[in-house]
Amino acid sequence: MRVFITGGTGLVGSAVTAELLSHGHSVLALVRSDKSANAVQQAGAEPVRGSLSDLDVIRTASKQADGVIHLAFSNDFSSAEALASAVAEETAALKAIAQQLTNTNRPLVTVSGTPWVPDRTATESDPVPTEGPVGGRGKTVTEILGLANLRASAVRLPRTVHNQGQGGFAGLLTNIARSNGVSGYPGDGEQRWPAVHALDAAVLFRLALERAEPGTAWHAVDDEGDKVKDIAAVIGRRLGVEVKSVPAESFGPLGQIFGLDQPASSQHTRQALGWEPTHPKLLKDLELIQP
Repeated sequence: MRVFITGGTGLVGSAVTAELLSHGHSVLALVRSDKSANAVQQAGAEPVRGSLSDLDVIRTASKQADGVIHLAFSNDFSSAEALASAVAEETAALKAIAQQLTNTNRPLVTVSGTPWVPDRTATESDPVPTEGPVGGRGKTVTEILGLANLRASAVRLPRTVHNQGQGGFAGLLTNIARSNGVSGYPGDGEQRWPAVHALDAAVLFRLALERAEPGTAWHAVDDEGDKVKDIAAVIGRRLGVEVKSVPAESFGPLGQIFGLDQPASSQHTRQALGWEPTHPKLLKDLELIQP
């Protein structure tokens, strides 16, 4: 299968590209720079120059592909306005992709976060939030999955997708700790975040591309929920900085999300698609953080 990927050079995207190539697929990857284009070529894929806002480029590449995996997002969490802009950009791109794949039976695999459900572990049957700081992403994915005559599915990524101590919410905590010398966590730190290794998530994206039925959602979850204070403790020890509770406002527009207890299960995903994570869990992987 010839697969077009947006976000193909990121932490998750590079793993997905390698996974697809190792299973006989060819890859077209959207890239914005010469550096990214070189990385894609060295991996064995074909670069497509453009950004998520270049809708004509996205339409053309989607039309040329046998399937599409969408991963790109600006990840600018500096303000509510920046997040809203990123969501609007992604929405326009996803709709452009969907237009090219409708009535073709060619698969589209998109991405969202795992949902949070008060007082219990979230499952694949729970809807993603459509309110809050990133609720716009949930609205868009829900709309895409509901489109008629479109073979669309969604892989829901947990709060931390990690590889060698980097990535996701845990990666943001690490970056903040490096910057201000404190490994902080909101509240009492008892809230739980799900996690998965990027290489395991990549396998699920491939399985969804190859097997998923239209309108389905899948959970790329290995750790159902690690306590945030335990995550912060490893980060603090590895960086040699103090570990303590800090106000949720310290984390900007993500503070509201950081404070939630949001464990998630992948039981249905494992049973239905035969997905089984094999790489290190989050707390072990964080031991690779460099001081």
